[in-house]
Amino acid sequence: MVLLDFSLTKLGGAIYDNFSRVVVFIAIIACVFLIAGFSEVIINNVNKTKPSKKFKIHKITIIAMLSAVAILLNLLSFPLWFAPGFYKLDFSELPVLVGAFALGPLAGVTIEAVKILLNLVINGTSTAFIGEIANFVVGCAFVIPAAIVYYHKRTKKGAVIGLVVGTVVNLVASCAMNAYVLIPVYGEMFHMDVIGAGTKVNAAITDMTTFILYAVAPFNLIKCVAVAVITALIYKPVSKLISGVKGLEKNR
Repeated sequence: MVLLDFSLTKLGGAIYDNFSRVVVFIAIIACVFLIAGFSEVIINNVNKTKPSKKFKIHKITIIAMLSAVAILLNLLSFPLWFAPGFYKLDFSELPVLVGAFALGPLAGVTIEAVKILLNLVINGTSTAFIGEIANFVVGCAFVIPAAIVYYHKRTKKGAVIGLVVGTVVNLVASCAMNAYVLIPVYGEMFHMDVIGAGTKVNAAITDMTTFILYAVAPFNLIKCVAVAVITALIYKPVSKLISGVKGLEKNR
């Protein structure tokens, strides 16, 4: 309890000191929710399906459970050999993707947002909310496209196509966020030579372009592929547990 109070105190101070970034963070979350929700409504209308009331209650319970799993996995992170140590791999996107596949894009975004917010409550922020904004955007860039494709076409082919599309969008978003937001901001905020840190790990990294090509892109590719493969292996049995009630009913 003391540790949690201390984290909340630090978080409160960080919010006060970085109010403009918090506003941007909230605006980005709202926009992503709108995109996910709008796409889900369109898909339901195209497929002529309608969530039952029982399904909506069931959905809230599953979202809460998957969010708890996501924050636990988020805490179990580790670095990879080809990227600087501050790039750490975790599998917290796994329950987010499973939830998005089973319950729709909006559920996936909700789980992603809860995961980020819970991490802020537990650990506070050491990046003035820049890292949290980037993690949310990059995570949703993978989950939303994959979920939209699969939610529209619930087949193995639809899942594969969705995962491929999600991986491509994630790579574009992660490379752009690192090149234009994360690396410049981190370098300025912490007086850190981020490119130099990459050079220490891989001599081929000499500038922003090579940092993106040899560190950021492969890091995110490995993460997306790993999450996609694990999802493919566990989704069927997990989805049976999730779908304890009839989810979507045909409109009549």
